Amino acid sequence: MRILNPAAEYGYSALGGFTSRRAWGPRLALVSVLPLVFTSGWASGINAYAVVLLLGVLGRAGVSDQVPASLERADVLVVAGVLFLCGAVADKIPYVDSAWDAVHTVIRPVAGAVVAALLAGQQGSLSHLAAGAIGGSTALASHLVKAGTRMAVNTSPEPFSNIVLSTLEDLAVAGIVVLALFHPVVAAAVAAVLLTLGLTTLVLLFSRIRRFFRRRRQRRRGGVGPGGGVTRAPAAT
Repeated sequence: MRILNPAAEYGYSALGGFTSRRAWGPRLALVSVLPLVFTSGWASGINAYAVVLLLGVLGRAGVSDQVPASLERADVLVVAGVLFLCGAVADKIPYVDSAWDAVHTVIRPVAGAVVAALLAGQQGSLSHLAAGAIGGSTALASHLVKAGTRMAVNTSPEPFSNIVLSTLEDLAVAGIVVLALFHPVVAAAVAAVLLTLGLTTLVLLFSRIRRFFRRRRQRRRGGVGPGGGVTRAPAAT
């Protein structure tokens, strides 16, 4: 007769008493994939093409087995790479970056939802719908933070702040995606802190964002001079 070892067969939970270790598998997988889904959503809201490109390259190189095969396809990597380069240039030019953000108001949340659903499908512990909702909503929130911050920055006449901010965003996305593959909980915590700080900053910069829209209206009407004032055509004599 086989003697059962409770320590080996069961684990103790303060809420549910002894629980079979076999039941822990799905729970552990869920705990692992939820932070990954959240983090990928945050990163997609900042730079969706960088997320797809980086995940695909890391998966194709065999660095992680959590990357879906569909992201490792050569055609996906080529398209993501080309769009990433286009975005890297547009994102560093004042006002062009805001136009690029406006175009991607739908693209980034959709990309975040798709990437999250693919990651959840790879793990098999979270429904595609739930993962898509988490990834898409998180991507939308981080996208709004990015777009709003750029509007505030564009009220400054110098272009260097755009370049610095864009570079920092790219580095943050790359770092947090790599971290999420190896330490998903830590990466999710970092993403949550960055998202909270971003939303807080967005509220504080609200007046500068309003100034951005006011200047854009002035540009359409008569143009904005170097000092930020409105330039008007001289009256006819």
